[in-house]
Amino acid sequence: MRGEGDRAVTPHVPVLLAEVVAALAPAPGERHVDATFGAGGYTRAILSTGASVIAFDRDPDALAAGRVLEKEEAGLTLVASDFSRMERELASRELAPVDGVTMDIGVSSMQLDQADRGFSFQADGPLDMRMSREGESAADFLNTADEETIADVLYRYGDEPKSRRVARAVVAARPLATTGEFATVVRKALGHRPHEKKDPATRAFQAVRIHVNRELDELAEGLAAAERVLKPGGRLAVVTFHSLEDRMVKRFLRDRSGAAPAGSRHLPVTAAARAPSFEITSRAIRAGEAEVAANPRARSATLRTARRTAAAPWQSEA
Repeated sequence: MRGEGDRAVTPHVPVLLAEVVAALAPAPGERHVDATFGAGGYTRAILSTGASVIAFDRDPDALAAGRVLEKEEAGLTLVASDFSRMERELASRELAPVDGVTMDIGVSSMQLDQADRGFSFQADGPLDMRMSREGESAADFLNTADEETIADVLYRYGDEPKSRRVARAVVAARPLATTGEFATVVRKALGHRPHEKKDPATRAFQAVRIHVNRELDELAEGLAAAERVLKPGGRLAVVTFHSLEDRMVKRFLRDRSGAAPAGSRHLPVTAAARAPSFEITSRAIRAGEAEVAANPRARSATLRTARRTAAAPWQSEA
């Protein structure tokens, strides 16, 4: 997930664009899913090849901007939905199966740059962090959850080694209303000094954002949905910005491609072997020096790609 240090000067540049398009290999007449529309960078590139795009986003600001492009591009269908629901949304429109699915995971630079969205502590704003602008906000969570739950979120999603100390400070400082207040509490709890390069509030903000938006659950459900909607030979391209996400994608593709370690006498096979539903088409791809120099947030990006086989999906929709 994109962090405070990865904010770009030019926020609308999609990372690894050439590599994503090469992996998807869209062709005229094909149908592709852009699971995370954002500013539409990947969508525009796919449309330019003559393929059509069904683009998903849960952010009302991104959707509002995307409606302009939808009017200009006959091949674009914009869907206001979590991408984990892509199978149902495509089925309801009779648009499945598809030739490609791309995902750009995490918070966007546009969201980070809008103080009123509450994703960043670079400018003070309401403690919100909701991508959809609906449901529990960061303030709701931090002001009502018990200390143990807050500590667990900080440790699990932010790799915060002193999560209990931070959680205790949050509870003592309640109610919290702004990003500045939350960042100040975290810094004081961890003894942060202004001259120190790494701001510990980065980890806390990431953790709360992931929790509020169910980002890892959404990713797991979205990968399984992509497996079900891709036709044999269909391509999957997933760009991640954090090790938590990348490990999930790597494990998913390793398991689905049959590359997971086999059982042994110490770790016997517990389930019948299944035919691989994906073929991994490249090793992890990262941005080159030139792209990182032009777009600093590309520094933490990792692209993983795979091709759908003809085997049945491993997971059926519940």
